[in-house]
Amino acid sequence: PTTTSGDTIYVGPEFPLLAISEQTGLIAHHVLHVVLRHSARRSAARIRYGNVFGAKTYDLACDAIVNEALLRGGHALPRPAVRAADIVALLPAQKRPADVLADWDSDTLYAAMATSETKPADGTVENDTIKNYAATQEFEPDLQDSDPDKADAEIWAGRVEQAMTAGQRAGAGIGAILTRFGELPKAIVPWEIKLRRILNKALSQNPRQTYRRPARSWLARDALARQSHSAQPVFEPGFERDERRPRIVIGLDTSSSILEVTLNLFAAEAISIIRRTGAEAHLLGFDIEVHTRGRFERPEAIAALTMRRGGGTRFDEVLSEAKALDPSLVVVLTDLGAPVGPDPIVPVLWAVPEHPAAKPDFGEVFVLSDKV
Repeated sequence: PTTTSGDTIYVGPEFPLLAISEQTGLIAHHVLHVVLRHSARRSAARIRYGNVFGAKTYDLACDAIVNEALLRGGHALPRPAVRAADIVALLPAQKRPADVLADWDSDTLYAAMATSETKPADGTVENDTIKNYAATQEFEPDLQDSDPDKADAEIWAGRVEQAMTAGQRAGAGIGAILTRFGELPKAIVPWEIKLRRILNKALSQNPRQTYRRPARSWLARDALARQSHSAQPVFEPGFERDERRPRIVIGLDTSSSILEVTLNLFAAEAISIIRRTGAEAHLLGFDIEVHTRGRFERPEAIAALTMRRGGGTRFDEVLSEAKALDPSLVVVLTDLGAPVGPDPIVPVLWAVPEHPAAKPDFGEVFVLSDKV
């Protein structure tokens, strides 16, 4: 077998037996693994998802994206070969992109497949339909992990852009076919890190003004005035630590289209921030009304709750209950598929799976995607 590890390609013993067109296509396949940083991204995904990471599913997503690009560009590959278009056709209709190469990358394709896995921790594809497809196409993983912190995304992005431009001028190959390629290397800050910053800022315990003690600057000026027998300065209040425990309310729209794997990542990030800040968290499950209430103390809390699915969406009741809890921040996980209603006059963060058609009248929109 021919494999890729970081920026090194290992060619298998059967390679010379292939036709020259298939040799070219196979090497191109692994060159794309290198320039698209699939080994490093695979390692980063393993860290992000933890023990629910399915390595074989991720490899399948990377291979499918690369093969789809090569075959559309007129290259030959050893057959059978997995294709992204075939996998997308096996997903539920509402999850399918208009053009998988333009609209998705391997991480997005992996997330779409991973939501239907029952045992992703062992690295196998558990969705029967996709599992059967992979077996029929004789899919075998060809990636090895590499350092995810190696700062070369921008370098590879520049090289690929130059290659794509040259291909467009040539009028043939990948460059001519892919006018827009979602898999191009990017220097991306994962959404979890951005969410971490927002929650840390909202839940930080800032000092508050108090008239029980004077400001240090006032003490200095007062002492100087007494010493010089001049007029006493006007009193200035000091600051003290806010002993009130910060509170966050998480509203979960159970009728929305947020993927389970994304929801699990959100829960893990939220819990880690809550534990570090000592914040108190409340979970409100809702559709047209609030139907589930509880304390949110561990990442498994969402999965453990029995909440009804489907139905419509209204935000007025959940925001009203959230406001009554006097929170530092209200985070609503939703697809914003309904009018948001009146402003509750508390900080609101709308966590959505993709950019909404229209921005809500209040609050900040946060997209749970690597492409934000």
